[in-house]
Amino acid sequence: MAFGDYPAEYNPKVHGPYDPARYYGKPDTPFGQVKLTELGAWFSRRNKSPSALAGAMSRAWWRWQHKYVQPKRAGIAPFFQITFAAMTFFYLINYGKMRHHRNYKYH
Repeated sequence: MAFGDYPAEYNPKVHGPYDPARYYGKPDTPFGQVKLTELGAWFSRRNKSPSALAGAMSRAWWRWQHKYVQPKRAGIAPFFQITFAAMTFFYLINYGKMRHHRNYKYH
């Protein structure tokens, strides 16, 4: 599969119009329904390649877009989500500098 192509499992005659937020591979047991004894086998069935990781991130992005950003009457939720994500990111990258400015009580 080259960059920008449809997934190999996608068949327009079976699946209809292409949806970038949908996984077209073979369905498996959802993570919430996996028992503890089956957890190792469930993880071993996952595709752990970089392209599979990129595909999962792309599907998550499109699901978020379809749910929060692209509806006809979109609310303010995506603005707050992006703001909170940016605040968390910048806190984490600046934590090493901020920890030196702690106020301690020595008594």
